[in-house]
Amino acid sequence: MSFRFTHRICFQALGAILIATLWSFAGANSAASPEAVQSNWQAPAQWRHGLLSKTPGTLTITDTGVEFRPAKGELLSWKFEEIQTFHASPHRLELTGYQNRRWHFHGERSFRFDFETVLPPAVAAELAARVGKPASNGVPNPSAPAFATLGARHRTQGGGTNGVLRLRDSGIDYVTPSGAGARSWRWADIETIARPDSFHFSVGGYREIFEFELKEPMSRRLFDRLWNDVYGRGLSGLSLNGGNQ
Repeated sequence: MSFRFTHRICFQALGAILIATLWSFAGANSAASPEAVQSNWQAPAQWRHGLLSKTPGTLTITDTGVEFRPAKGELLSWKFEEIQTFHASPHRLELTGYQNRRWHFHGERSFRFDFETVLPPAVAAELAARVGKPASNGVPNPSAPAFATLGARHRTQGGGTNGVLRLRDSGIDYVTPSGAGARSWRWADIETIARPDSFHFSVGGYREIFEFELKEPMSRRLFDRLWNDVYGRGLSGLSLNGGNQ
């Protein structure tokens, strides 16, 4: 066997080993990616019930639902399809299932969990997508890509907040410096939008309505794009005989 042939075989073997090592390293990194970690996010939490009662435990958002394991007592758990709606904020999660309240109270039972750890925006967005029903997500991602931004003020009975409207391909975010009063709406969470004039804009979600005073004008062209995202979804597939059945 010639020296040149032996050198070639050794070089090919070394290349195969290097490729296998790189694939193994990539697979390990993929398994530890943020998406994989966030799908099973958990944090110490307090279950608030009654006027003053609270139960410590651990809240976990898994690939299949939400769980609260108290320090003492039985596990509370909801599959995503069993969650009717929820409200998420940086340090709180309130969810409502389909379980009735006690016989002398109307409506469904709600659960409130408070935690010191900040709920990551990616986890809140994933929860909204998994539940799939109208909800109130108060944890927008301030670094998510946006095709337009507008300074805005949201007035409330208690005063209001100042922030930025971030218009994205997947919905509308209202981001505030402190996180208080912030919101993230998917297009599926929005029932109506309105632009009475260039300096006023409102978002009518299925759970709440936000009216904004804009600090800079919203052009008609920009509003038309938003209008198409809210009202035009699914219309492109309709036919003259009545559309999809």
